[in-house]
Amino acid sequence: MKRFFTYVVFCMLMASCVKQVNWDVPGGASNLVAVDGILTNERTTQTIVINHPVNKLNDTALPVSGATVIIHTSDSTWSLTENPSGSGKYQTPSTFMALMNKTYTLNIYSGSSVYSAKASMVAGMTFTQLTYAQNDKDTLFHIDFVASAFSSTQPTMWEVLLNWSKVPAYLHADSSKCKARLLFYTLPTLDVSEIFAPVVEQVSFPAGTMITERRYSLAPPHAEFIREMLLETSWQGGLFPTSAANVSTNLSSGAVGFFGVCAVNQLSLVVK
Repeated sequence: MKRFFTYVVFCMLMASCVKQVNWDVPGGASNLVAVDGILTNERTTQTIVINHPVNKLNDTALPVSGATVIIHTSDSTWSLTENPSGSGKYQTPSTFMALMNKTYTLNIYSGSSVYSAKASMVAGMTFTQLTYAQNDKDTLFHIDFVASAFSSTQPTMWEVLLNWSKVPAYLHADSSKCKARLLFYTLPTLDVSEIFAPVVEQVSFPAGTMITERRYSLAPPHAEFIREMLLETSWQGGLFPTSAANVSTNLSSGAVGFFGVCAVNQLSLVVK
């Protein structure tokens, strides 16, 4: 009887892993804009991407082109330029650099609509480099550990850039297939769906790979946005999926996505 009960519970868990969700975009995708933009403390050209959301998975997003995009603080203003034209990608001057103790306001003027958001930077900090390990079945390597998934005081996004296009054995290979970008997160919450998230594909790379590890500091609202986004995407499909819901945003009505300001710390290493 005990074995039968265990079998029934197992079947119920397996049956609960798949759930059909109807994605209803309020007002239709064409009436919304999706903003993806992070300003950093690096002196470089920085980009705000503005698209229309899609109604179906794997659809191609249509850019919001021809908008007027302005970023300002209490004492400075920057006008962004769409580059390339028609792409929905709006860039700051190359001399731009976000600063601590400043509040940055993003204003987007598109047709008769105006969208806005405000964000400030949390201080960055140095960190211990990631670790990597050799695969069990070949001579390639994989990322073994980046950082703890939980921290109550230091929400962080980790960007790991891998490039093995300069390794002798790959000099004649397609360089675009010799690069990878991985994202990891340290958040002030720990969710059941995160613990039991689906397994993701492991990226393998050879000795000689250049690894660039970048730490982005996250303000609390930015960390909450990322958590909700992961609950709707990467953490779905496991043993304990969550009900679909709209992800929070710091943008005004009619816009989705997030506008953030992050301090970035970076280090580089070569796989030996």
